[in-house]
Amino acid sequence: MALTNRVPGTTPDGHEPGPPRRATTGEYVKAYVALSKPRVIELLLITTIPVMFVAAGGVPPLWTAVATLLFGTMSAASANAMNCYIDRDIDREMRRTRQRPGAMDLVTPRGALTYGLVLAVGSTVGFALLVNLLSAALSVFAILFYIFVYTLLLKRRTAQNVVWGGIAGCMPVLIGWAAVTDSLDWAPFVLFLVVFFWTPPHTWTLAMRYREDYAQAKVPMLPVVASDRRVLLECVLYSWATAVVSVVFWPVAGTTWFYGAVAVALGALLVFQAHRLLSRSRAGVTGAQLKTMGFFHLSNAYLALLFVAVTVDPLIANALG
Repeated sequence: MALTNRVPGTTPDGHEPGPPRRATTGEYVKAYVALSKPRVIELLLITTIPVMFVAAGGVPPLWTAVATLLFGTMSAASANAMNCYIDRDIDREMRRTRQRPGAMDLVTPRGALTYGLVLAVGSTVGFALLVNLLSAALSVFAILFYIFVYTLLLKRRTAQNVVWGGIAGCMPVLIGWAAVTDSLDWAPFVLFLVVFFWTPPHTWTLAMRYREDYAQAKVPMLPVVASDRRVLLECVLYSWATAVVSVVFWPVAGTTWFYGAVAVALGALLVFQAHRLLSRSRAGVTGAQLKTMGFFHLSNAYLALLFVAVTVDPLIANALG
């Protein structure tokens, strides 16, 4: 799993550098961490931990929680690394991704693929031996779906790529529940749908900011092939679906008024901001003036706060007796 020996850059006088130097140990570590996409993993863990609290009806067993987070991180990192291996050609074409190790040739293709496969095997074995077989099977499904369905089948072929490809990002909810209960129920599937409906508007508002990148890389994200108004109308519809399903979790999971109140308030804010973006587009506002990144950051906060409420609610229920 070697890095290439080339460390890109220029000499102080602006000329091409001399003979390439060998990467340091720190650069090895940094490159492989970057392959794992740690910021994406953070988002997945935001949904894994809370559902374990609901499944346990309070604080989950410490060892189960630690093992699930460890092997879940390895599972997600494996899928992300193999995604970087497959997409290294288009990553070079996009400003947002051209600094990735694969795009910069800081990691050899063979190294990236080997790293991803080792993590996939390690996470699967870890789940199977130290958690349970159901969580292992769900983890394997998530990895295979992300690589073969999203990355290889959908991403470069259809504007619906993040809609159906987003299923892989919903799997941590089911994995967390299965890790605690060794079964599945309606409650985690409702949270699965929350993440499923949340993903398209979250991703599309980011893609609107980097529309030219995706177009240059020939990735048919919806903002590349559709007008701002069409994209934002779909963002409104998916935001409504997200808000409604989040409230459905209240009776399905038997949560307290606390979760219900948070879900209603956060859902109202998400929907309001989505409608606001659409109204600005209909008023003729275009490009950077739409400020779609504001919605993108809001959607991050929405998901984080909603799942904080999911975590806290069973603790409140226990305190109330």
